[in-house]
Amino acid sequence: DWCYQAQVNCNSTCKGPDIWYKVHKDCNSHRQSPINIVTKSSRPDTRLTPLVFTGYQKAFRAVLRNDGHSVKVTLPHGSSVSGGNLQGIYNAVQFHFHWGEKGGPGSEHTLDGEQYPMEESKSPNRKYDVFIHALKAMENDRTATTNSEISLHNLILSEANMTQYFRYDGSLTTPTCSEAVIWTVFEHPIPLGRDQLLAFSSLKYSDGMPMVKTFRPVQPRRGRPVYRSFCSSSVAVGSLALLLVSVSAALGLSQLN
Repeated sequence: DWCYQAQVNCNSTCKGPDIWYKVHKDCNSHRQSPINIVTKSSRPDTRLTPLVFTGYQKAFRAVLRNDGHSVKVTLPHGSSVSGGNLQGIYNAVQFHFHWGEKGGPGSEHTLDGEQYPMEESKSPNRKYDVFIHALKAMENDRTATTNSEISLHNLILSEANMTQYFRYDGSLTTPTCSEAVIWTVFEHPIPLGRDQLLAFSSLKYSDGMPMVKTFRPVQPRRGRPVYRSFCSSSVAVGSLALLLVSVSAALGLSQLN
């Protein structure tokens, strides 16, 4: 089975990121993710209009699942994403997270060579309280359900902060590493308080080790163009933080036929 580098030691039998190709050959292909985004080399693209989110205000009781590698939330039917030069409408299927250790670097993509942790704010993000409460309940279990309803509208960025993003063609960041992903990396973060951040590091991998550093190292860009939806190539430090969203990976989107 595959595992993250934090799980690799003298006694482990799992395959870390440097040999994921032994688990699936696509992990050694030419359009892999994540990558280092070089802001000055990114190209402005006027076709990258604001994304259109449909059904994101629908309330639901979220079921969180520790799959042994991360925390995943399966979404109810009826949520979709379109616009932003996407070739069609995509159903939102699931979302998951990547994090470091005790608030340390944990983003998969890097910005000008810098890796960033989940963004920490001075006060808790109350919109995430219900979600974090369920996360803490998973310390001794593999699943948990939020004690009240939430909506994607409250969990994601405001519409004003979702107009600036980077776009490139890449892959899933875990095996099978399928190269069928249109990555949309938003510039702005979603801040969380320190106690909220620490709730992620309290989880366990399937082998019982602390679930930390749940990210794949950056992969060669191999000349792939990276586009941006805004004019200036100057990006604030720490902008790659909590939710680095892919339109077909991190949000687990499937295209509607």
